Amino acid sequence: MTLLSVQNLGVQTPAGRALVADLSFDLAAGQRLGLIGESGSGKSVTSLAVTGLLGSGLVASGSVLLDGVQVVGASERRLVPLRGRVASVVFQEPLTALDPLMRIGRQLAEPITRHRGLRGSALHAAVADALDEVSLDEARISRAYPHEISGGQRQRAAIAIALASRPQLLIADEPTTALDVTVQAQVLRLLDDLIDARGMALLFISHDLAVVSAMTPDVIVMSSGVAVERGSIERVLSKPQHPYTAELVRSARALDDMLGQR
Repeated sequence: MTLLSVQNLGVQTPAGRALVADLSFDLAAGQRLGLIGESGSGKSVTSLAVTGLLGSGLVASGSVLLDGVQVVGASERRLVPLRGRVASVVFQEPLTALDPLMRIGRQLAEPITRHRGLRGSALHAAVADALDEVSLDEARISRAYPHEISGGQRQRAAIAIALASRPQLLIADEPTTALDVTVQAQVLRLLDDLIDARGMALLFISHDLAVVSAMTPDVIVMSSGVAVERGSIERVLSKPQHPYTAELVRSARALDDMLGQR
């Protein structure tokens, strides 16, 4: 079953500059897909368009069907029930994604109450289970504010919040870029395990070919808002067809060689 269908998606600024142009892809329930490209390639804008979160006067065109609901042009009232229940997002920087004035436990309780209808002792148990699932200590973390915990813990909390309402699709937008290499690997393993365990679909967005190759079997390469290449990650890495993709692969290999020589 097709969970997300993006057809001829375009996103423009108020001045008419195209940030995304004629992008199409489908994502079935349980399927994984990576979007990769450098900063400004349009990949993050695509994730915002998919969830109806475009701001700053950006205008979307084309079609985005999320669980059969047309997102492009939809009212906020129509979109709110989809966010969390159908699709959730893990953003790049949890310190800005999380509410700095709200304890983690309360932020986690909100989607559980809204989408699962739990309250009282059942809600408390669900919050504890959600934190335990991402290997966080409920007694300490639920009472903490975002600034009182580490970057890795914040990202784990953000993942717990995104998954608390049992979404069918997780959109992970550069979810480990702000973390050091060791914590990055831990968070990626956690995401991989949780997605498998729940059978969710994944739209994974990154500039890092190595990270995408660890998380998704298929990839779309974006440059200046256009999909310049798509296919299996193995084929794209071994036999890139577009010059931009080839340059990404060369840059990734050069970085690996440089780090390996240290």
